[in-house]
Amino acid sequence: MPKIHPVLKKIYGTKIPDFVGYAPFADYKKFENENYTGFKKIRFRIKIYRGYFAAYARLFFTLLFKRCYYGPYKGEFGNFLGHNLPFLTYLYSKGVKIYYCGMLLHQPFLVDEKGNSIIYKYYPLRDFFREVSPGTNSTIPPPDVQLEIDVFEKEAKSSLLPFFNVGDPYYYWFIHRSWMLESFMKIVPLEKVYKTKDERSIVVFPRSKGARSTPNNGESWNWEEVVRTVKPHVDKVYVMGHPAFSVPMESFDNVEVLITDNNALILEKCSNSQLIITQHSGTCYLGEYTNTQVLVIFHGKFPISSINDSIIFKEFIGTRFLLAFAFSMPDIQDYVKKHFSFRVK
Repeated sequence: MPKIHPVLKKIYGTKIPDFVGYAPFADYKKFENENYTGFKKIRFRIKIYRGYFAAYARLFFTLLFKRCYYGPYKGEFGNFLGHNLPFLTYLYSKGVKIYYCGMLLHQPFLVDEKGNSIIYKYYPLRDFFREVSPGTNSTIPPPDVQLEIDVFEKEAKSSLLPFFNVGDPYYYWFIHRSWMLESFMKIVPLEKVYKTKDERSIVVFPRSKGARSTPNNGESWNWEEVVRTVKPHVDKVYVMGHPAFSVPMESFDNVEVLITDNNALILEKCSNSQLIITQHSGTCYLGEYTNTQVLVIFHGKFPISSINDSIIFKEFIGTRFLLAFAFSMPDIQDYVKKHFSFRVK
């Protein structure tokens, strides 16, 4: 079980909730405490335990047959990095042939250390995020994409092979995500595939998704000011992110704007760089895949919603870097100056 991150003391103050730092059952425990009492609570808990038993049985037969169906994944980037990719990589490490339905734009992540695909058969879903904004993995895609999902699900259910149906919201949220933490996670150090050189550089993700202020992400930032604050301390700043979720900017000085849905390019620049700056979002997991420190920036009302989950999954994914936090523009500048102070220009 991961230790409680020291920044949580600042985020929560002295009243740290009892679910903070408790990894395996944090989601369902919090939900049942807020929604059920008495017999209903017992019935919900029995349903959870049955779900866990079914997941173990499904994994047993997956490892026995060395084949399974997994999907459909049509949701947020962070959920893919934190709750899906580590399990898919675990299955691949066990020699399982995976029949996978998911976003085609995530394909660059689905490789081993030699760049070979970890997916046996891909059922790709086109990038529809300019049309529909994702939410966890409960996204309702456009009709043509849903037809592709229906075909996959019909094949998976009729195949008699184990089927990890992460399109089922109950299974995905209350069973799969927490059950994975029972040692069924593995990551590939993707910098071995995508790193092309060492750079004294920073990658900034200027997030625009969602409302102006949200409990998860905090208030919006002046991203040009963020970039201008950090650029004097490095040789290069890359401004990156998916076009549907990023604030548009123009390149200037040593700042190169690469707003793109090309995740191979994003992986290359993150692997080459020494720091990633992002709001609290699933992008915070990216550094563990690319061997890059992540600075999470937040300003707004505490506590940061779901920060405990982010820290838990980040530390189960890997511990090459502890997440760093900044809560103001001076905090960002101080961290960047300190982070790069010992590096030779």
